[in-house]
Amino acid sequence: MDEIKRERLQASGWSVGTAEEFLELSPAESELVELKLLLSKYLKKLRTSQNLSQQAVAERMNSSQSRVAKMESADSSVSVDLFVRTLFSIGATREDIAQAIIPSRS
Repeated sequence: MDEIKRERLQASGWSVGTAEEFLELSPAESELVELKLLLSKYLKKLRTSQNLSQQAVAERMNSSQSRVAKMESADSSVSVDLFVRTLFSIGATREDIAQAIIPSRS
């Protein structure tokens, strides 16, 4: 959020904080959420770069299209294990996955 918007909200009596504060997440829980978001983004990027549909990915992993959609939306019911197995099923390597979860320094 930009500083001007933050100041306007605070001047109007709103409390401004982070998602972690609002959800009362521990540092470990916050890191897990971030990890799943990064894996989700990478899955969609890899799938689209290979011109694969969600259904095609689902067939490779013996699952359903709706499960792939949940993965791409970082649904909380999706495990890190499922993300990794799915990424491997569409050709990702350990190095690719490691690169995908390294936070950008911007």
